[in-house]
Amino acid sequence: MPVVVVATLTVKPESVDTVRDILTTAVEEVHGEPGCDLYSLHQTGETFVFVEQWADDEALKAHSAAPAVAKMFEAAREHLAGPADIKMLQPIPAGDPSKGQIRL
Repeated sequence: MPVVVVATLTVKPESVDTVRDILTTAVEEVHGEPGCDLYSLHQTGETFVFVEQWADDEALKAHSAAPAVAKMFEAAREHLAGPADIKMLQPIPAGDPSKGQIRL
């Protein structure tokens, strides 16, 4: 069963451009990881949000230990305004399947 992750990072105001560069570099690397169905970066002001979908728990575990993630957090650490908020979610089918779930 796919696993959806929403990860939110809030950065220091003076670090927005730096962190955007760090995160976009990581996205390119993560897209090549096995089981990565979706790894999408979004921004509003000083907040960056990843919306992710992994093929299964094993793919997510591998991603969590991947070099790209370690490198990203190491580079961004001093620029963060607080800890990352990472939520792992299980999809709940409801309503119209074409609108009620992430499709790939």
